[in-house]
Amino acid sequence: MITKAQTPFMPSDAGYDEFRLGVLNAHFERIIKAGHIQSANYCLSRYGKVFADAAVGMQSYHQDETRPLMTDNIRGVASVTKIFCATALFKLVEDGFIRCNQPVADVLKEFDTPSYKDITIAHLLSHTSGLRPDSGCFPDAYYKNAWDYIRTMKDTPWLEAGLSIGMYSKPGKEWAYCSFGFVILGEVIHRVTGMCPEAFITKNIFEPCGMSDSGFWNYCPDQAETDRRKRLADRLYIQGKEDEEGYKSWKEGSSSCDDSRFNDVPMTGGGMFSTTQDLNKFGVMLMNKGVTAGGARIIGRKTVERMTENYTTGDIKDNCWGAGGAYRMYALGPDTRRTADSLYSAGTFFHEGAGACCVLIDPVEQMVASWFVPFATEQWYADALYNAAAVMWSGLK
Repeated sequence: MITKAQTPFMPSDAGYDEFRLGVLNAHFERIIKAGHIQSANYCLSRYGKVFADAAVGMQSYHQDETRPLMTDNIRGVASVTKIFCATALFKLVEDGFIRCNQPVADVLKEFDTPSYKDITIAHLLSHTSGLRPDSGCFPDAYYKNAWDYIRTMKDTPWLEAGLSIGMYSKPGKEWAYCSFGFVILGEVIHRVTGMCPEAFITKNIFEPCGMSDSGFWNYCPDQAETDRRKRLADRLYIQGKEDEEGYKSWKEGSSSCDDSRFNDVPMTGGGMFSTTQDLNKFGVMLMNKGVTAGGARIIGRKTVERMTENYTTGDIKDNCWGAGGAYRMYALGPDTRRTADSLYSAGTFFHEGAGACCVLIDPVEQMVASWFVPFATEQWYADALYNAAAVMWSGLK
């Protein structure tokens, strides 16, 4: 089933071949039938003009689901959160509070040790810090991550507990995907501004971008936010049992943070929820060099250029997920990979989120795509991301 929302512009207004949207819908229907994804929805814009906003499939993972998927469904965006964290960090950079090549130890005293003192903010932003990477990056059944240490070392402050895992390699030597690094960057925001990073991002990015359907799962500071989640609850996409619990808590108004061990741990590594429309607004802001569609300035032109420019050099190798030591392109927050699979322009930047979702910005073509493709299994499916992006970009005239 395909649901389409009315958009402010037609594909022809944005120089886009409308026929290719039908091909995109057919692609998503095909991989839903193949059992790769449960459903799909996407929002496409060019020159800041939203010309496609559609959903394919049903509203939940239940086999007997009868509700069609809504174009404005809400779901967790996982690691897409990281590009928001990076934007917040760069706001502090351009305001003079921090520098990218500054040692993290200048802000977080916990890093003032022989093991961690050489790690910079840029290392954390580019996944080259040498901190131990996420579980699953390497086939190690006995691997422990930072969250395991935080969970078990209950009498130790969370950051100290997480750092107890030790280093993976020397800073700047290798690319290794580390979500905990972005949690640490959230704590940098906290120490510099005195605000929890979720509040800082909400005030300085969500609100001026008009992202009214976005937030952080464990950031519910007041009754107004609880009431907002009650209103949004019926738009939550239910990918599995965990989402069902989330729906129940939102609907009942019990979504405030509990007193768990992780209450003070920043959610800047992957704790956001959003819609494809909201993610597109954010992407348009970055495409517009830091200015929203409504004219609000988030960060400056040169700041966006530095954040999204490829940062890693040719000697930075990637051994995660079977990459085999290949050179890994990466910017200071966004991903900048471009391979033979990519139809988008050189200079494009993006971020994927597990399970899966993506926001992709092509400054040359002035195209922004945001899409949700909840995987039907625990496998990772390239056709939901790379193939889908190729179909999207094939429509440019």
